[in-house]
Amino acid sequence: MTGSSLITLKPIGYVRCGQKYRYEAPRQAVLADNQGIIELEGGMNFEAALTDLDGFDHIWVIFAFHLNSNWKPKVTPPLKGHSKKTGVLATRSPHRPNPLGMSCVKLVKIQGRKLFIENFDMLDGTPVLDIKPYIVLSDSHPDASRGWLPDESGNEWAVEFSPLAAEQAAFIKAGCGLDLEVFCRVQLAHEPFSAERKRIIADDNGGYYIACRTWTVAYCPDHTRHCILASEIKSNYSADDLRSGAEDIYNDKELHRKFNRQQFLSK
Repeated sequence: MTGSSLITLKPIGYVRCGQKYRYEAPRQAVLADNQGIIELEGGMNFEAALTDLDGFDHIWVIFAFHLNSNWKPKVTPPLKGHSKKTGVLATRSPHRPNPLGMSCVKLVKIQGRKLFIENFDMLDGTPVLDIKPYIVLSDSHPDASRGWLPDESGNEWAVEFSPLAAEQAAFIKAGCGLDLEVFCRVQLAHEPFSAERKRIIADDNGGYYIACRTWTVAYCPDHTRHCILASEIKSNYSADDLRSGAEDIYNDKELHRKFNRQQFLSK
C-alpha cells in the first residue's frame, strides 16, 4: 500500500435522534442524557451480524463527522482557561485529517436492524461506519495519564428546568424540533457563566441568559446543590420584529407569535 492509496468506507447505517445542530452535540458521550436509534441499512444481512451484541450494555460506534469538510493541525479545546493550541491528534476535535469519530454509548436494546442507544455525542443523520462491543477488561484503563487535560472531576453542574421552562421548551420542540432542554444541558453543564464561547449575558440580579438561535433561556445557579435552574424561555424578537409583513429570514416568526400568545399553564 502506497501513501496515495485510497480507502473507501461505506456507511452501514445512520443515527436517528432529536439533536440536529452542532451546538447540541455533547462534549463527550458520557456527558450526554439523550436517546436515539442507529438504523442499519437493509439488504446486507445485518440482522445476522448483530447476533450476540445484545449481551453487551455498551458499544463503540465508529462514525463520520458528516458536517465537517476541513481539518486543522492544531485546535483550541473548548476548556475554560485553556487558550493554548493543541495538536488535533491529541484531542477529540471533529476537525480531523479524516473526519472519523468514535463514541462509547449505552446499548438499550436491539430490534431487527435498529439499535436503541442512550448517552451519545452524535447528531441526527450521522453515518455509522462500524460497531464494536465495549469490553471492560481491554477497554477500561482508569489509571491512564490525562496528558494536557485538567482534572475536571466534580466540576459538572446539574441542569434542571422549572415547570414553566419545561412547558415552554416542549412547545418550541413540537413547533420546530429545536430541543432547548438538550441545548441547555450540553451548554450549561460546564462553565455555565463563561461567555468566552457561548452567548451568555449576566444580569444585575445574579441571573444569566443564554441565547440559542432566536430564543433566550433565563437561568440562575444554586451553588448549594451545584445546580443550574432554567426558569423561563423568551423570544429574542421584539414586537416590531414580529409585526405583520416583517422580514423572516429564519422562517420562524409565526412560531414566535404563537409562543407569545400561548397561555402556559405554569405561569
